[in-house]
Amino acid sequence: MTQLTISNLSSQYDGKAVIKDLSLMLDSNEIVALLGPSGCGKTTLLRTIAGLQPISHGDIKMGEQVISTPSSSLASEKRNIGMIFQDYALFPHLNVTKNIAFGLSKQPKEVQSEIVKDMLTLVKLEGYEERFPHELSGGQQQRVAIARALAYKPQLMLLDEPFSNIDSQSRGEIMQEMRQILKKQGVPAVFVTHSKDEAFVFADKIAIFNAGKIEQIDQGSVLYAQPSSAYVANFMGKTNYVAINAINENSVSTCFGDLSLNGQQLPTSHNVVMLRPEQILLDEQSQHKFSVMQCSFAGSHWVYRAQAITDSSVFVEVHSHLMLAEQQVIGLSVNTYQLVTFKL
Repeated sequence: MTQLTISNLSSQYDGKAVIKDLSLMLDSNEIVALLGPSGCGKTTLLRTIAGLQPISHGDIKMGEQVISTPSSSLASEKRNIGMIFQDYALFPHLNVTKNIAFGLSKQPKEVQSEIVKDMLTLVKLEGYEERFPHELSGGQQQRVAIARALAYKPQLMLLDEPFSNIDSQSRGEIMQEMRQILKKQGVPAVFVTHSKDEAFVFADKIAIFNAGKIEQIDQGSVLYAQPSSAYVANFMGKTNYVAINAINENSVSTCFGDLSLNGQQLPTSHNVVMLRPEQILLDEQSQHKFSVMQCSFAGSHWVYRAQAITDSSVFVEVHSHLMLAEQQVIGLSVNTYQLVTFKL
């Protein structure tokens, strides 16, 4: 198994810097999701790893082999990297067997046949050998694409928005199956997506992109609960920013009263506390009263926008399984398992 190491990488497109001094390490058998808005550099990074785009600074290594520098680049076909695209890129005139075997032309026919058989079993498509892409569902086409990519035993897999064309009902199951296949085969992967929900399900770690750089990389649960910046916090989900009125020795004073720092050292420049909606709890005994201004049903819970009774400029979003009425006065308290603060 091979480790991918990207050091101080920069790359330009049309004379403009798209990736800027980026470093990333992908351990053997690890899946990393590149998550960020359109135009932030995710797909460009994928293309530089694949050898489809030159770099202007830094280097890319597969194991101990340097595959890209500003002055030299190993040809794409020699990198032993598998790729799966948004549209699957299957050949419409070839059946499933021939699509999977496409990259095995140098192998003897008997070996090709055995590999195709193994791949069909791996992706649970036995009996579909003679079908053409238009005769398959989106999920089945995706399985053919991953079988074809794995057939020649790549050292690394690159996936560019691979689930965007699969219907929402099937997507979760397909993601879990593809993750299990990659793990079973011991193939590390870099996965580009716009969806944090896909990244949560599919990846071991998530790299949050911001203007050509990685803002933060970690497990999804860490990025959600302990973001390093407001940019990461906002990208990972709904966020309330509550003003810090004063910083005390062991707490901060807010509209919810004094919130314990639990031994944390707080920079004096920080002026807001980040609170996820689920950290704000309905509490009849709380003296901190709010009025429900808006409500909407989100399927698994209700979403409320509430205004502080004592300060009309303070609004918070609250999630609850309880049904409340607009203008209803409620008490709110805060679950402060770990405070995250920022300067805004």
